[in-house]
Amino acid sequence: MQAVERLLEGIGVPEPQPFMPDPFQLEALAAIEHEDVLVTAPTGSGKTWIAREEIRRILASGRRAWYTTPLKALTNSKYTEFSDEFGAENVGILTGDRKENSNAPLIVGTTEIYRNQLFDAMREGFDVRADFVILDEAHYLGDESRGHVWEEAIILSPPRIRLLLLSATVGGADEFAAWIAEVRGSKMRVVTAGPRPVELRAAYLSPELNLYPLLDEAGKFNREIDKFSKKPSNGFRRRRQY
Repeated sequence: MQAVERLLEGIGVPEPQPFMPDPFQLEALAAIEHEDVLVTAPTGSGKTWIAREEIRRILASGRRAWYTTPLKALTNSKYTEFSDEFGAENVGILTGDRKENSNAPLIVGTTEIYRNQLFDAMREGFDVRADFVILDEAHYLGDESRGHVWEEAIILSPPRIRLLLLSATVGGADEFAAWIAEVRGSKMRVVTAGPRPVELRAAYLSPELNLYPLLDEAGKFNREIDKFSKKPSNGFRRRRQY
């Protein structure tokens, strides 16, 4: 019981406090005015704030922006978020399933759709209507089946378009940034956040709905959990044999 109490200690809704940007957010926002930026920061640390603030500046100056994501669900979520933030008339969405307000100054879409527009522009000889592009979840560059889409989007984006890449899990950030600078002929800044702002705590929920901390007081695997690995759960293992 004491272990569970320690696991749950402090969980709840914190007291509201005035928002203060972290140094990494301010560094990225200052850099993106003049160079491409790769932000590596844990989930929940505020990467989207950087994109949102630069989008605000872009729209205020009469320019255009793209926000790309690898997933339709995430694209739909960002479309709703940005429509509330910047006004529905200023935001469009382009995915394989949706095409709304495609002439808006801010387009939210999948990376594949943005890449396809770059191909169309190259074939037909017109400029892509974007001055600033955010590539969210940029670590998809390393995905075996889809990574080429991110490669092509980066390589084909004209140097006049500034790129902001966001990722919580990208590996070899400096090497990645050096490659981008080489293929685009531009400057590339890597901005890294500090420790995770929200602590992660792991636990195991037993079939009887009891909670067991994953780690014991010594920081090692909680051996109390071992007993559940040897017990079939509601006949599930037996059914899998048929």
